[in-house]
Amino acid sequence: MEGTRRVAPSELTTGLETPSGKGRADENFPVGSFLIRRELRPHIHAFYRFAREADDIADNATLAAAEKVRRLARMGEILEGASGTESPAALAMRRSLAETRLGAQHCHDLLRAFTMDATKLRYRDWDDLMTYCRYSATPVGRQVLDLHGESQNTWTWSDPLCDALQVLNHLQDCAADYRALDRVYLPEQDLAACGSSVADLAAPAATQGLRRVIDRLLDGTDGLIERAQNLPRSVESPGLRRETAVIVALAERLARRLRRGDPLATRVKLSRGDFAASLLTGLWRGRRWGQG
Repeated sequence: MEGTRRVAPSELTTGLETPSGKGRADENFPVGSFLIRRELRPHIHAFYRFAREADDIADNATLAAAEKVRRLARMGEILEGASGTESPAALAMRRSLAETRLGAQHCHDLLRAFTMDATKLRYRDWDDLMTYCRYSATPVGRQVLDLHGESQNTWTWSDPLCDALQVLNHLQDCAADYRALDRVYLPEQDLAACGSSVADLAAPAATQGLRRVIDRLLDGTDGLIERAQNLPRSVESPGLRRETAVIVALAERLARRLRRGDPLATRVKLSRGDFAASLLTGLWRGRRWGQG
């Protein structure tokens, strides 16, 4: 995720976080919506805030890689109980974990991914990208499932959904990530196989080769979404079953939009109509699957 806010000198010594201004409303999926049990929503929001602030550090174009790594490591220390108030998000997450009696592994997995973002600018192939998603995306679904007390068996279907959403976001932001951060998630192997190159991301519109790369990655993403359709069926909590069904529907719609759109020419994103239609689809699917 791109963050380019300039950092005040005082922040370099007194604070870790460099907020980009992005929030839950900017995501492609609901974050602790009304479908989630009321008492769990603050904990989902705390986890999202922790992820958002860490992500913003990794994506801050004014910070050196070493400084990003230092700040992310410090967030992890505060999460584990170190004294200090430099990261309100880590402190809030620490309180949330204490209240819910959950471990901090999913948080540390996210910090590992954002540390990779600070230091790793290219990805070799699809497997390399999926390894990144294992730390950047799957912890989000796992945390929500754990909060609901769902079986870890549901991770089998949650992981591909989170991976799919991550790849879709990479495709949405492929030009911005390259231009602002020289970071490219499109695998080098796919670029070469399709007659494209990293330099194509600087163009005002996708070349034929780059279009083939995007479609190739969407083919892989469609496979992930197909597997993720099993997630709502496996979830016990009625509200979470409906929310996961909504998210699957949103992923399907965003993938179709990226098939038709050019993320270099304009940011391809979901419309209000997409969200409304996905909500209705998800509510219907969630109810039907809950009766199965």
